[in-house]
Amino acid sequence: MVNSLFLLSIQTVKAFLPRMMEMDHGHIVTIAGSLGLFATACMADYCASKFAVVGFHEALSHQLKAKRINGVKTTLVCPYLVDTGMFTGCRIRRELAALLSPLKPDDCVKIAMKGILNNQPIICIPRVMYFAVVLKHLLPWDVQVLVHKFLGIDKCMHPFIRQREAKRHLVATGR
Repeated sequence: MVNSLFLLSIQTVKAFLPRMMEMDHGHIVTIAGSLGLFATACMADYCASKFAVVGFHEALSHQLKAKRINGVKTTLVCPYLVDTGMFTGCRIRRELAALLSPLKPDDCVKIAMKGILNNQPIICIPRVMYFAVVLKHLLPWDVQVLVHKFLGIDKCMHPFIRQREAKRHLVATGR
């Protein structure tokens, strides 16, 4: 999965960027998700792939600016957990769930499109994620670990993993 998410981004850009640069016009939109900005436990490979995509996007954005290719815009879209069913069961601390409930796909699309059309370089959905990104870069590691524990981020994947393992057991045993 790590290779496919990352390599797909590179291959897509390689296919379209040369013509965009030639025309000095276009827009590269990278969908990375919030796990490309900060990681969670039990998701090392998935987070690594998202971090790679974010790093590629940032490097590409800097490269275009360095070459003074101002007509090709870039936007990085980083939504929090989107309710697509991919991570059903994933949850943060119950008391905080109302603040960060899974996002509706249509809402994410509307917010992302508005940002893309306004040439916004990064779009975090919901907006509180901007604050989380800033805190990550300001807080010492030990404090980040405490924040993860307080929010339940350190265990947010446990219900998802238990659910997935139960499904695998059901398929394997028929009960």
